[in-house]
Amino acid sequence: MKQLYEEIIERVGVGIHAVNRDGKTIIYNKKMREMEVMEKEDVLHKDVRDVFQFQENQSSTLLKSLQHGEEIVNVKQTYFNNRGVEITTVNNTFPLTIHGDICAAVEIATDVTRMERLMRQNLRQTKTDFTFDHIIGKSSELKEIIALAKRATRTNSNVLIIGETGTGKELFAQSIHTESERSGAPFITQNCAALPDTLIEGILFGTAKGAFTGAIDSPGLFEQAQGGTLLLDELNSLNISLQAKLLRVLQERKIRRIGGSKEIPIDVRVIATVNEDPIDAIANNHLRKDLYYRLAVVTLFIPPLRERNGDIPVLIEEFIHKYNELFKLNVKCVSEEVLQFFESQSWPGNVRELEHVIEASMNLVNHEQRIEFNHLPYQYRKSESARPIPIQVFKEAPTGNESMGLTEQLTLFEKQTIEKYLKAHQNHITNTASALGVSRQSLQYRMKRLDIRIPGRE
Repeated sequence: MKQLYEEIIERVGVGIHAVNRDGKTIIYNKKMREMEVMEKEDVLHKDVRDVFQFQENQSSTLLKSLQHGEEIVNVKQTYFNNRGVEITTVNNTFPLTIHGDICAAVEIATDVTRMERLMRQNLRQTKTDFTFDHIIGKSSELKEIIALAKRATRTNSNVLIIGETGTGKELFAQSIHTESERSGAPFITQNCAALPDTLIEGILFGTAKGAFTGAIDSPGLFEQAQGGTLLLDELNSLNISLQAKLLRVLQERKIRRIGGSKEIPIDVRVIATVNEDPIDAIANNHLRKDLYYRLAVVTLFIPPLRERNGDIPVLIEEFIHKYNELFKLNVKCVSEEVLQFFESQSWPGNVRELEHVIEASMNLVNHEQRIEFNHLPYQYRKSESARPIPIQVFKEAPTGNESMGLTEQLTLFEKQTIEKYLKAHQNHITNTASALGVSRQSLQYRMKRLDIRIPGRE
């Protein structure tokens, strides 16, 4: 029977740690070992005070229960194992008695180390480092988005930022916050794809003591961002059921902690980002339509790098300057061959990818003042012969007149190209966008800018 009890204790899903009247460990189950990153022989039959270290003005809840005969319920404790690894648990601790004498104490612990670490990481991100001056580029597409984003700083409306990975969505979000009236309040960011559903609800909305085993009173990110801005990155990765709760918060401007009954008013501006076309996200059940409309009061579409090739030389100059400072080099530029190669790439990782290529190339530079093709990372040198083939649109130049300047000629060329592709695909937006190699959202944005209308849809 004793063996059966030991097997049960070993297999339960909570940490169990028991000490005898001398403070030496007599029970130390598998879950507890996993939580504390310890082996059984590190702890069993040893004095707790010799194994673990506790924060200043804190002591072991196990020993406190043993010495004073107290029941300690739902108490959070942070301490360090024998290798200095920080552990945070929520404990329920009880003294054990025989004939009225305390002979042992047992602790049932729930691990909240990961949640604590994530909370601290979010709080560390409340300092904003970027303004619109940090957004590099001279293309008309980028300047138009920056102008729209600057107008959004005058209000407290929600903002939806759409763009592929690496286009600089958080840069825009931070810039909006920094230049708004909320700049003196917190800016907190949470990547919705980085956490499992079981954790993110508590992190967003907070928890009330007793909501579940080990739950304590803890404010969520909405409360922590009070008066400021909350950036929800990759919102389309958030569970649909949680999106419904988020919609309610945005509508009522109140949150209720998990397990709580009290509604807490909030004053938080929400900026959300998605890395796919919202229309596709809604169709694929990645984004609730009603949440999309609630968030998209101000919508910013950040064009991918392949759609603003004119910004590549400016970005190259900026990244070379940055890594010259870091690496103590004196690189002046890239070769013409490298520049042409860069301008021929599709850059699926966008600006972030270009920066990484510059950084990697400068790691291979010795005393040269120019990045040559042989300095590029291997995978890019290998792909030289596999450059993307430009879309063949016109066999002749677009119709214009000799008095038109270059900008007018390019605008006309863009408009005629889109109209030609729309006609070839029977005005089907999705198919046209696919054939042009741009997103549906980008095509719609360009059609609006160029005043291209589809008959019957005005």
